[in-house]
Amino acid sequence: MSVTPTPSGDGTVLFEFLQRMGDNALILGHRLSEWCGHAPALEEDIALANTALDLIGQTQLWLGLAGEVEGKGRTADNLAYLRDATEFRNVLLVERPNGDFGKTLMRQFLFDAWHLVILQALRSAADKRIADIAEKAAKEVAYHLDRSRDLIVRLGDGTAESHRRMQEALDELWPYTGELFIGDTGDAELAAAGIIPAPESLKGAWDDVVGETLAEATLKKPADGYMHKGGKRGVHTEHMGFILAEMQFLQRAYPCATW
Repeated sequence: MSVTPTPSGDGTVLFEFLQRMGDNALILGHRLSEWCGHAPALEEDIALANTALDLIGQTQLWLGLAGEVEGKGRTADNLAYLRDATEFRNVLLVERPNGDFGKTLMRQFLFDAWHLVILQALRSAADKRIADIAEKAAKEVAYHLDRSRDLIVRLGDGTAESHRRMQEALDELWPYTGELFIGDTGDAELAAAGIIPAPESLKGAWDDVVGETLAEATLKKPADGYMHKGGKRGVHTEHMGFILAEMQFLQRAYPCATW
């Protein structure tokens, strides 16, 4: 097993990064699962459910490795179901409410574009465990991006009503995208060790994908202004508590319950 040690030596910053990757997938996967049985068409219902399943599978890998790195005996299930909101490290974008179908798709596209870029970079991570997870996840996320991008174009360049809704969704969600590219000292430490890419280094590739897609969809890219942040350090919106109340209920009500 090839592992490049970080300068801190205790695995704390690596644990933090793994939580972020796992928590992003977990919370977005849960949000998408809320569409099950409610999507506007059967095909979309199944597609959203399958995307959610992919993300939950990735969660298992990221949080499983996080528990291993932490070394305190916590499993992926422990980390998913027995942490409070302030202990989650997902970006605020993924906890935004689903809204209508267009808003869900726009959130998905903006995240997918970033997700694929970071996974492609992580395939060459100095830590082979991370590289292996990224290799598997990137194949799934490439499909997620193909699908969300296609729907953004079709709806953005569709009817006047679909165009209006997609532009409103873009305008609302854009201020939550900046957090994806904000790094901290832990990120800098991991990047210097060749374990992760520096978050800010991903922005150019993301801009290319998003800009090209929005142009094809006849949607106007919002001006960069104030960007919400805090999720990566445990400061979340009011929506996070409601997500966890639903997602963690069974395990909280019946501790250590198994099927």
